[in-house]
Amino acid sequence: MTWFVRRHEPARDGGAPHRQVEGPSVAMQAIRVAMAATVIVAVAYAMIAAIVATAFTNQMMSDVDRNLTSALAQVENGNGTGPGGGLGLGFDPNRQDPRRLPVLAWSVSSSGNVTAVGLTNLTLPSAFDNVTQPQTVTIDGSDYRIAGIRTEDGWYVVGQALDAVSNTQQTLVVSEVGIGCALLIVVFLGSVAIGWRTALPIERARQRQLEFTADASHELRTPLSVIEAQATLALARGRDPARDQVALERIDQELRRTRRLVDDMLWLARFDSTGQGPQAEPVDVEVLARRTADRFAAVAESRGQSLTVDAAASPEGTIVTAPPEWLDRLIGVLLDNACKYSPEGGSIVVRVAAEGRRVRLTVDDSGPGIPPDERARVFDRFHRATDAAGGAGLGLAIGAAIVHATGGRSTIGTSPAGGASISVVWPRG
Repeated sequence: MTWFVRRHEPARDGGAPHRQVEGPSVAMQAIRVAMAATVIVAVAYAMIAAIVATAFTNQMMSDVDRNLTSALAQVENGNGTGPGGGLGLGFDPNRQDPRRLPVLAWSVSSSGNVTAVGLTNLTLPSAFDNVTQPQTVTIDGSDYRIAGIRTEDGWYVVGQALDAVSNTQQTLVVSEVGIGCALLIVVFLGSVAIGWRTALPIERARQRQLEFTADASHELRTPLSVIEAQATLALARGRDPARDQVALERIDQELRRTRRLVDDMLWLARFDSTGQGPQAEPVDVEVLARRTADRFAAVAESRGQSLTVDAAASPEGTIVTAPPEWLDRLIGVLLDNACKYSPEGGSIVVRVAAEGRRVRLTVDDSGPGIPPDERARVFDRFHRATDAAGGAGLGLAIGAAIVHATGGRSTIGTSPAGGASISVVWPRG
């Protein structure tokens, strides 16, 4: 038996070589989706990070303002200069909580003289000696938050350095950038992985559809070209019953081939679109094998071939659960190929046996067999290892689809006669 394998073959009608259709890269699609997702996440993260940084900075500035307001309230309550440069019993810049940043103080007399009070030796610019509401100013190249209050002798101004606020803000920004970069890397890689896993089955289905369409067009072109040529010759020459008979027989042969091809393509198209078959029910594989072999007995006899069914009696039976129509077609596909490609006078044996909780169906023939390096590809669609006419390469593809859909498992080997041997094993129903 000569079986079908994947290969690129020249068109038999002289047209362009038949090539496998290439689709767009799944990796590129996944990367594009990942980049889009990463950009979206980056924009969202940047907005959230900016909001968090702004809120955190505002909160720290509010804490500084409350600290300054508290100091001014103490000044107002004390309302006078007390020991150590303080104001009465109010705020004393020399006595502050060492765990907090010190509040600096300046006393501004009614004549405009500015005197540093307590811990600071910074000079308050005259432009800010009558400040009231908290504001940010620069003194000696550093930022300070200052506020003031009127006193009996002029103004009292307090301030606090914003170095801690700036350092904390910088640390927060650096942390957000680091976290953001790590997050975007994770999002990108995760999106690529998810996009790949999602797009790969879709791309495979699309690629398979493109290949199916291209291969079907190629296979249909040959019989249609023959039909067209025969009809054109018959119409162009004079009436000759003998030649007309030959032309009509050739046209009939190609029409039958086209009909089988269209039927197979429709079956595979329906299977690809639904993946579901008729209602499954208990089926006796031995009975079905004998019935199918009876249909092919005339085909084998016309070629002088021996077609037999070998089914060993088993108390467990050979019952499996599957759609009977599908199993009938599967056995028909295997017998059709065995009869078609086995030599004249050869033998085909159908074996059915129960093996524990499994049922095995085997079709052996005495043909040339299947080379080991081609066995992994014999079920590919539209591909043959022979240029002999008579098939399009869909029979075994249909058989493989049926085996997979019915929960079976197929193996390919060598028959006792040296030909091909294909076995299908199902769980016993």
